[in-house]
Amino acid sequence: MTMRFLDEDEELNPIVSAVNLVDVFLVIIAALLIALAQNPLNVFSADNVTVIKNAGEPNMEVIVKEGKEIKQYKSTGDIGSGEGMRAGVAYKMADGSFVYVPEDESAEQVNNGGGQD
Repeated sequence: MTMRFLDEDEELNPIVSAVNLVDVFLVIIAALLIALAQNPLNVFSADNVTVIKNAGEPNMEVIVKEGKEIKQYKSTGDIGSGEGMRAGVAYKMADGSFVYVPEDESAEQVNNGGGQD
């Protein structure tokens, strides 16, 4: 009578199907880990990566990864906007080269209407 357990049909045993499900989930987890390791923005890789999402669109994003540091820059959608001031003038020469002429502060004050308050 003790041999009856060994003769039991494997298809009727619910433990066998549970073991098969565990095997399937282990394969899925291994595939996800491999995909995560190959992601270019993986924090553990030492590569420097720049990713541009939605290039040329108003909602463009630039993601820069340098070592373990990740910076994200989002576009406001405005062309030519930002904070800053004029730093000089660039001229294109006949041979195709560019010459940059920085402005000194006295010339900038004259251009802005004087300089004395």
